[in-house]
Amino acid sequence: MAEVTIRPAERGDVGLILHFIRKLAEYEKLSGQVVATEELLEDWLFDKQKAEVLFACVDGREAGFALFFHNFSTFLGRAGIYLEDLYVDEAWRGRGCGKALLRELARIALKRGCGRLEWSCLDWNTPGIGFYLSLGAKPMEGWTVYRVTGDALKELGT
Repeated sequence: MAEVTIRPAERGDVGLILHFIRKLAEYEKLSGQVVATEELLEDWLFDKQKAEVLFACVDGREAGFALFFHNFSTFLGRAGIYLEDLYVDEAWRGRGCGKALLRELARIALKRGCGRLEWSCLDWNTPGIGFYLSLGAKPMEGWTVYRVTGDALKELGT
């Protein structure tokens, strides 16, 4: 089996990042919700530095990506890492790309002194859930994610 390597995204990768975002949205049956553009990603990822991206590479080819950013736990009194997106192209699944990305995120969290690494997974994504459980991840029972967006966000903010 080919070795999986991890590399951080660079400014010139915004098209590839958007490609993976669209592939993830397609997998999640949410393609109609993607409004990100290369310009927006370049601004928020590289100019404002609000999130980071890693690529899993096999034989020099990007097979998947992880997009993450810092959050903060008041209970722990320190930052954590929130994994917003993890996606591996179907052809490369089962070859260690996802595990390599999560392992690198765990290393980054430890190196930065973070108290946790967390993410959300759609309830119907049983392959993803099984994969996460196999790595020792535990679901956060009793918690529900809430979101305010679009017109509701505008109304709340005015």
